[in-house]
Amino acid sequence: MSVLQGKKILLGVCGSIAAYKAALLTRLLVKNGAEVRVIMTQSATGFVTPLTFSTLSKHETFTSFYNETGQLWNNHVELGLWADAMLIAPATANTLAKMANGLCDNLLTATYLSAGCPVFLAPAMDLDMWQHPATQRNLALLTQQAGNILIPVGDGELASGLWGKGRMAEPEDILQCLADFWDTKSAVPSELLGKNILITAGPTYEPIDPVRYIGNRSSGKMGLALATAALQKGARVWLVLGPVSEELPQHHNLKVIPVQTALEMFEATVQLFETSDVAILAAAVSDYTPENPLDTKIKKTGATLTLHLHKTRDILAHLGSLKQPRQILVGFALETDNELENARNKLLTKNLDFIVLNSMRDAGAGFQHATNKITILDKLGYAENFPLKNKTEVAEDILKKVEKMLLNR
Repeated sequence: MSVLQGKKILLGVCGSIAAYKAALLTRLLVKNGAEVRVIMTQSATGFVTPLTFSTLSKHETFTSFYNETGQLWNNHVELGLWADAMLIAPATANTLAKMANGLCDNLLTATYLSAGCPVFLAPAMDLDMWQHPATQRNLALLTQQAGNILIPVGDGELASGLWGKGRMAEPEDILQCLADFWDTKSAVPSELLGKNILITAGPTYEPIDPVRYIGNRSSGKMGLALATAALQKGARVWLVLGPVSEELPQHHNLKVIPVQTALEMFEATVQLFETSDVAILAAAVSDYTPENPLDTKIKKTGATLTLHLHKTRDILAHLGSLKQPRQILVGFALETDNELENARNKLLTKNLDFIVLNSMRDAGAGFQHATNKITILDKLGYAENFPLKNKTEVAEDILKKVEKMLLNR
């Protein structure tokens, strides 16, 4: 973890039984060369004493705006400016709510509002609190709008005795998230570094009845390869993901939004698009959906069955109508005939910056394969053909095109 050598870490500790992990985390950070200052909320001092953190960090632990004698003001602005990173671990539901709404009635939240550095959040709370819509809304505000970095919670036994999500990440995992962050920063700079990238992947399933659906053979491999490559380039990725069985990438800068239907994918994508720098729509969205899906299973009573379908909302076209000059919008076209003509028409009518064409006629391309063969067409009329490649390499080719466009903005 030499990447942490000399880094200034401001550790915020909230009132949770997981506060004991923050003590272990402090020790690990110091052991790996970081300089640590600790701010505790008053409720946190009921779980672990400030003396513990002072001993481990070798610095004074801050618990209020003034010291015990009331003679010295602890300057929250200076603390926020001092740090290379602010890490709140454990971050309770109460503190997350205050942060999301700009409340600063204690030293920790006041320092957060003054911090000029990346902020990492390692939540800790019970299952019901974690799943509550208010908590999820606050986390969305903090990550999607404020740009804070969420360290995923663990899954297991909680203090209440329940099992599920809500455990604070283990100190070693938090340490690795910080190391990954600076490893990315020290890598060859990418135009995607720090950008918000929206990616859709996988199929959508349109229900006919509780058992049957209209879908397609998309595995989501291409979209997942794009998400992984974007994360490696330092982007924050929102992955709107249809039903897939592929293993998902694990990264603190990744937020997965699972959906089933075309309407759910439309709503999730439109909600995230406004704050996106780049949107790459790789999902295979159903063009039609049953008009009246049934609540009970259809019985086999006749020789034929007629389904009435209506068009789904066109996600690409809608985003194209919303697109701002600063944004890049990328679509995909999977064709079986008139490939170039159909792709160019889609590119222009939906206001895309470029489109990725692949043909079902090419062996090893399209759904289910680990490989793909693409042509990239942009709105200036430029077309570039690529040979059959692994989808990991294809993702790199697509993102290189995005980076060139960002560089020329």
